[in-house]
Amino acid sequence: MKRLILSSILVLISCISFSQKLTKFVDPFLGTGGHGHVYPGATTPFGMVQLSPDNGTNGWDWCGGYHYSSDSIAGFSHMHLSGTGIGDWCDISVLPLVDTVGSNAQYLKIPFSHKNERAKPGYYSVWLGNNISCELTATPRNGYHRYKFPSKSGWLRFDIGFAINWDSPTAGMLKLLNDSTLVGYRASSGWAKGQQVFFAARFSKPVKEKIFLDAVNRNGDEGTGPKVKAVLKFDTEDNNLLLRVALSTTGTDAALKALSETDGKSFDMIAYQAEANWEKELQKITIDTTDKAYAQKFYTALYRTTLSPNLYSDADGRYRIHNDKIRTHNGNKYTVFSNWDTFRALNPLFTITQPQRVPEIVNSMLSFYEDNGLLPVWDLSTWETNTMTGYHSIPIIADAILKNLKGIDYAKAYEAMKKTAHQNQRGTPDYIRFGYLPQDKHGWSVTITLEYAYDDWCIAQVAKKMGNKKDYDYFYKRAMSYKNLFDPKTGFMRAKDSTGKFIEPFDPLLSEHGFEGQYIEGTAWQHSFFVPQDVDGFAALYGGKPQLVKKIDELFNSSSELHGTNTSNDVSGLIGQYAHGNEPSHHIIYMYTSLGAPLKSAEKIRLVVDSLYKNGPEGLPGNEDCGQMSAWLVWTSLGMYPMNPASGKYVFGYPMVKSSVLHLPGGATMKIRVKGDLEKKPGSTSYIKRVVLNGRSIPVNFITHEQLLKGGEMIYELAN
Repeated sequence: MKRLILSSILVLISCISFSQKLTKFVDPFLGTGGHGHVYPGATTPFGMVQLSPDNGTNGWDWCGGYHYSSDSIAGFSHMHLSGTGIGDWCDISVLPLVDTVGSNAQYLKIPFSHKNERAKPGYYSVWLGNNISCELTATPRNGYHRYKFPSKSGWLRFDIGFAINWDSPTAGMLKLLNDSTLVGYRASSGWAKGQQVFFAARFSKPVKEKIFLDAVNRNGDEGTGPKVKAVLKFDTEDNNLLLRVALSTTGTDAALKALSETDGKSFDMIAYQAEANWEKELQKITIDTTDKAYAQKFYTALYRTTLSPNLYSDADGRYRIHNDKIRTHNGNKYTVFSNWDTFRALNPLFTITQPQRVPEIVNSMLSFYEDNGLLPVWDLSTWETNTMTGYHSIPIIADAILKNLKGIDYAKAYEAMKKTAHQNQRGTPDYIRFGYLPQDKHGWSVTITLEYAYDDWCIAQVAKKMGNKKDYDYFYKRAMSYKNLFDPKTGFMRAKDSTGKFIEPFDPLLSEHGFEGQYIEGTAWQHSFFVPQDVDGFAALYGGKPQLVKKIDELFNSSSELHGTNTSNDVSGLIGQYAHGNEPSHHIIYMYTSLGAPLKSAEKIRLVVDSLYKNGPEGLPGNEDCGQMSAWLVWTSLGMYPMNPASGKYVFGYPMVKSSVLHLPGGATMKIRVKGDLEKKPGSTSYIKRVVLNGRSIPVNFITHEQLLKGGEMIYELAN
């Protein structure tokens, strides 16, 4: 029977892969060095489990638990964040040992070498310095381990107290239900407060000996306490030990039920199944893979766009919120909404690659609204971290509504958007009162004003769609608030006080990382161009489109120097003052096209892609930020980008692949091909001269979502 199941899975993979297998182009180690903050371990698309190694090192570059510069592993934990700028999770840590020496250490680090490490979608392996072979794979709610020990006995350490960076355990429990089943939970507080994760672990062999360490209370086969550890001995005379760990946010009983995802299935079966799921995701966009190095960058990026948000509910829809109450959600409930980053390119990409999942994502935000009273800013484990600026659930929800996605309660969504735009915190009342946020009322005043103005534009468009002219007029007026901070003398968006005076002195190179800065994670250069909703009106402030083009030229040609005593590490990937390693710059290149300068857009795209997106551990220009950094490359490779994320328009830039096919919702396909010599290196003067859609020329500016979904063929005609 097992052979039949395995054979069926292999047939499934061969059917999905069409002409070639795309998972071979994915490198999970890409970006694990530098400031990428990504993890290399095993997971499934949008899964609850991210089973990955942790180095046991605290530090900014270990936000994902792992950094390529490290040479030791302190455990394999089951929850990780992909590319965030703050470290949390790394829950339910397991470490295989040959003995119990040092097993009560806070971080028991086992050396390893990268030459003995391997990863692909849904699979990770490493040969540790203690001569234990470790293999990991996953299902949505299960982590599956396979260990090969060098001796007749082996040990596994379960460490509830394992934590790095912001996270700190507050309570925990480990209990042996029988000789092959361990259950427990971990409660913690960090970036998110009130986190609780429950698990059930099942072993392929009986436990021969048990040791509980750091237990505040011990009762037979149960130990409790925030740092409790269980060190379990197994007979490994045949070398092998299998471990399945299921997660739940509601309780150990639910975790025990979740083990059904891997019941009766071998490690190899689950690994094949995980790879098949990834292959299905990657096949949604097929590109010319003649350039193998570029194909690796592209498909690793596409892979990273499907790592979050993350499943948070049990199979029955139940989930636990931060105040310990259990709710029931209709469908899959998700968490990890890095909205400040992902609203720009990742969420618009989802409307093409994840049309069935977008309503689940929006409904997860609406359930957050029901549980907390406002839409999420940065939702982690149902806790509002209030990280970053804006209220960017709004453009994500607006984009879904404006694109007519089904399965969303539009009335409830509109109610939530309006209430969020009138919240009594985060500088919102003063923004409404003054028509801009005064710096003497709230820090990050320029960024907040510009981002609130954009979010208000999104609400205005939804109001228009719903036939509410009064609301449309009100929110459209708020959307023009950006004009109130424009300084015609300097050409920058500048902070004002509550009397209407610009804050002096002014330095466009000043970076203030603290809460009192005028621009979050950046300078005036990076933030002054965030007016995607009104490019024509924005250009008029400069005296016309040529003048704004000139100002963007200055952005790229300015000094990359940063001034200040507390500059932001997030300002990275600099070309002049254009900072591609952080999100505020991501749309700016495409403003060139909207301003009638497509050649300049093409020039800068080639420069960014060639110099800032690399293969290997140093391959990302900054934090991956839950898929946004990769989504930019995916869109750009196809020759377009959602410069205004909720407009339903994809602005043309310059294609980086000779041909591609989008497999669209409803079964249609859009074939994209390039006519002319494709130049990927900087210095070329190649640009898109003409676009032909299904035999007809369209303006060299943008294609609409509606046009794209109809499918057909689009040809980029290039010229020098």
